[in-house]
Amino acid sequence: MNQYLDIHPDVAKALANNQPVVALESTIISHGMPWPENSETAKLVEQTVRDNGATPATIAIINGRLKVGLSNDEIDELAKAGLSVTKCSRRDLPFVVAKKQMGATTVAATMIIADMAGIKVFATGGIGGVHRGAQETFDISADLQELGKTNVAVVCAGAKSILDLGLTREYLETLGVPVLGYKTNSLPAFYTRESEHTVDYRQDSSEEIAQFLSAKWNMGLEGGVVIANPIPEEYAMDSDKIKNAVEQAVKESVEQNIVGKESTPFLLARVAELTGGDSLASNIQLVLNNARLGSAVAADYCKA
Repeated sequence: MNQYLDIHPDVAKALANNQPVVALESTIISHGMPWPENSETAKLVEQTVRDNGATPATIAIINGRLKVGLSNDEIDELAKAGLSVTKCSRRDLPFVVAKKQMGATTVAATMIIADMAGIKVFATGGIGGVHRGAQETFDISADLQELGKTNVAVVCAGAKSILDLGLTREYLETLGVPVLGYKTNSLPAFYTRESEHTVDYRQDSSEEIAQFLSAKWNMGLEGGVVIANPIPEEYAMDSDKIKNAVEQAVKESVEQNIVGKESTPFLLARVAELTGGDSLASNIQLVLNNARLGSAVAADYCKA
């Protein structure tokens, strides 16, 4: 057992009994939306996992401890602290742990800590990827490198639409990361159900996905899997409206020289403003949708 790791008793019990567990990230709590909506949403996602037969394991760093599963008080603590909490990817974990600080986990950091605990399925909103203009800036999310080497499946609504989806898709292919489409042949674009890009393999049931994961990892093929789950149709946004908002937000981020780990929170917040809050409402619904699918995949993986 990792000396820095604390696994919540409910999560430890489920893992010991080969019962389904779904990892959840914490950046959405501290950096994704304001208090108290962030806390309410985090608890709603956890309850959605429970309602679908799995145990939720929200992951964060609290006072230098890697937490796998949070209490309601710990969720509130993260949510109230908001942007003062360090947003953690792989490079940030040693610093935050050594300094005994609080940290909110990105996709990459959540995968790392989930893997330490033996959790194989993680549900989130969207993965990071290759940013627009990366040919000049080299701004590429560490999420992609983590997917190339850490054995955790990530259920998401595709890559965030603020990114360059084509380059993100190419980078995943280079790293050998399979992109599975749940009941779709098209790579979802976060707020919209489709894009001009395809997935590697369409899978029409959680059982098929679980069998894929089992075959991959039992063969010793290291690395994660992207499970692309389109946003429910009733919550999908107009593609032109989102495209215009994203382009405006990206333009402003360039003008204000916002780069690195600050770029994604800025872009998502600005898109939410430009869409009158519609994108935030859609974001919450797609996370809940991914929690449902993640729970089903985790349950079937326990039987695979």
